[in-house]
Amino acid sequence: MANEIVIHDQPSQEDMSRCVHCGFCLQECPTYLQLGMETDSPRGRIHLLKALTDGRVKATPSLVSHLDLCLQCRACETACPSGVPFGRIMESGRAMIVQRGDAPRSWWFRTWLLKLVLPYPKRIALLFTLLRFYQRSGLQWLVRASRLLRLLPGGLAEAEEMLPEGSTPAFTVQPLTGASSSATKRVALLTGCVMPHLYARTHEATVRVLARNGVAVVDVPQQRCCGALSIHAGDRTTGRRLARRNIDIFLEAGGDGVIVNSAGCGATLREYGELLAEDPAYAEKAERFANSVRDVTEFLAELGVEPPVASVDTRVTYQDSCHLVHGQKVRDAPRELLQSIPGLDLVEMDNSDHCCGSAGIYSFAQREMAMRLLDDKMRDVAATQASVIATANPGCMMQIEAGLRRHGLQGRVVHVVELLDEAYQAEEGA
Repeated sequence: MANEIVIHDQPSQEDMSRCVHCGFCLQECPTYLQLGMETDSPRGRIHLLKALTDGRVKATPSLVSHLDLCLQCRACETACPSGVPFGRIMESGRAMIVQRGDAPRSWWFRTWLLKLVLPYPKRIALLFTLLRFYQRSGLQWLVRASRLLRLLPGGLAEAEEMLPEGSTPAFTVQPLTGASSSATKRVALLTGCVMPHLYARTHEATVRVLARNGVAVVDVPQQRCCGALSIHAGDRTTGRRLARRNIDIFLEAGGDGVIVNSAGCGATLREYGELLAEDPAYAEKAERFANSVRDVTEFLAELGVEPPVASVDTRVTYQDSCHLVHGQKVRDAPRELLQSIPGLDLVEMDNSDHCCGSAGIYSFAQREMAMRLLDDKMRDVAATQASVIATANPGCMMQIEAGLRRHGLQGRVVHVVELLDEAYQAEEGA
């Protein structure tokens, strides 16, 4: 991008000094609970980053490994009485390590791969086209039966195992989809990079539910990936480029806001103001854009949905997506929508706001820890005896689907808005 401002990232001393080492975060941190190591806790990681910024230590492989093991689930933020912005500290800390050239090879590979693919919708579409061929041609069965996966390097075998069953053709928003004479609002929908290919059904349900409640979805075809995966990996430069593009495109589209049904994407969009605070050309626009973003469950709860009439007789449990409950502080809205559906039996699981281990690409980059967290989550899911697990993020959906297969459990995983859509469709079909 011409004349792009260069921003040198590092954690703010003011942010880090807010940590008073009280320890309230310890019992909410997934990695600390698993390992019991101070260096794998939020306050321990803040101590390491402070020492790095002060120049008292170097970014050794051992030190960086403790930072890399962080899921950035931000449960510590919810627990912290001092309001320490740990997500911002960790993201800027990783970016500092990358920019200084101290990142290990695994980090460089991740950021390079993400930079190579995510900004380019056609490349993403090609990858998912190849995935559909792999799954539907019988090649997947052949590869798994031959055990060739064991020969693949760099966690690719684990990545293959995590693939959801039966990916579908990509979702596309048609101009003014769902528009009708009764539409009182017009919103843009962030389609994202993964969601339209892996969970097109969730986008379709979102558009139908919004239309049923008088909201038309406008087409924003030039939008790009939100940048969350790059930012979490330490590449805030690519994240900012994607943010600038999205801000310009969505603000030009106008409407009554930007709706997101991916919690991780939504949390990133709502923090564009912080991401571009030092960019004089975008600081004000970024803040204005961020204030227009709403998660679909939050938006519908605020709007007041038309209650479904048809009964959906099923037992459902809800998994709080980390970047919805901890990043965006949205806890009640998804439950309110589920409780509005007649016949639906909502059973709360223990530790519903504990991370499932997905965390973007974490389940590939930190496979062992991700599986430990997933196993804990699936025990909590099984205890509810629910046949449906609802959540609000594609990463969580993919991870829990893999958990069902891993533990031999019956059930299906859906986005909250899909259940509301099912209730509306059952009513229309009655």
